Amino acid sequence: MVSRPRGGEAVYQAERDVGGVSRLGGIGEVVAAQLRRMCQTDVRVTVLGHLQRGGSPTAFDRLLATRFGAMAVHVMAQGTVGHMVALHHGHITTVPLSDAVSRQKQVPLDSDLVRAALGLNICLGNRRQAIVTA
Repeated sequence: MVSRPRGGEAVYQAERDVGGVSRLGGIGEVVAAQLRRMCQTDVRVTVLGHLQRGGSPTAFDRLLATRFGAMAVHVMAQGTVGHMVALHHGHITTVPLSDAVSRQKQVPLDSDLVRAALGLNICLGNRRQAIVTA
């Protein structure tokens, strides 16, 4: 059974929902401010849904961010360093940073991702393609 910390305060956004109901949100900025102060370095907040889709997060994005955040806090509380949180086969896990960067991840040239990108005239680094599609 996982023990849960007690005594925290809810963080609310400045704007309210229709009907004047307070909206939870903004904890990322609170944590970033604390990290800036503690680490004396630049810290920026990334909203997972914005990063993934360039728009408002979906329910899946919000749940994934919650799962990532919960695992990150758990790992930090254990004192583990040098690891990142990852989604692997539907499960949240940690991966040593050395493993994450140990080899270059490649996308097969015949994959649907490459075909889709080329179909949208996205340059993938091929100079001739960049010149032809410019």
